[in-house]
Amino acid sequence: TDYLRFLATFAVVVAVFASIFLLTSGLAGPKGGVEGFLFQAARLVVAVGVAIVAGIVLVRAGVVPRAMAVETYVTPFANFFSRYGRAAILILALISTYRIADIVMGVMANVFYVDLGFEKQEIGWISGGFGLAMTIVGTFLGGLLILRYGILRILFVGGLLAAGTNVLFAFLATQGNVLPLLMAVIAADNLSGGIAAAAFVAYLSSLTSTRFTATQYALFSSIMLLLPKLIAGYSGLIVDAVGYAPFFIGTACLGIPVLAMIVFIARLTLAPQDD
Repeated sequence: TDYLRFLATFAVVVAVFASIFLLTSGLAGPKGGVEGFLFQAARLVVAVGVAIVAGIVLVRAGVVPRAMAVETYVTPFANFFSRYGRAAILILALISTYRIADIVMGVMANVFYVDLGFEKQEIGWISGGFGLAMTIVGTFLGGLLILRYGILRILFVGGLLAAGTNVLFAFLATQGNVLPLLMAVIAADNLSGGIAAAAFVAYLSSLTSTRFTATQYALFSSIMLLLPKLIAGYSGLIVDAVGYAPFFIGTACLGIPVLAMIVFIARLTLAPQDD
């Protein structure tokens, strides 16, 4: 059937992407610094490009009905750009960077706690148990604040808090093994993370069209992690080069452009055109 062929085509495209990305990992290239980051980004771009070409070839060869492929992959994206116009690029830039400060910092959190001398049991119950509870509280609080003040305002507040709490980690790095301070920092970080997450999910949901909710939300969810995860892969190298405190300050600064984009988008008073 058409749906089975569509599924098979999707599997082939994913396999092509994975194969190209893995094959290029064997290429001799820079391992660290800006050059290393650009090399990894180039690998990703090449793999995505080849996968897209493979998909186009399969569609043109008649493996999948052209109308089905267009309706599934092209129309939802065209709909988003037609609804938001030039602002669509700015919105996508915001989506791709909103969580950059906490993700780039977060991959080093547990290593940081261990290096400060905290026991793994302490880290487990504070970060996993207590921290999770604070995240839930933050998410609930974020939802209430959105109802009261609107999505964009709380999106800004969440971004500010998520980036700002990274400065607390820099302070913790200068104080060493102080358990009450660790609890306070984790509480603040997870509470702000919950608020930011609630606002971000609400914002992504507000961007989707009722006709293409699933596809567009999947696109946004993929974009929001791509750049942060790519940069986070170099967090360890950055810490080795500059130390924990400057690293955390730097990750906090990553949130500044995000806040600027939110302010600019809010001033545009964006109202999507009818579907």
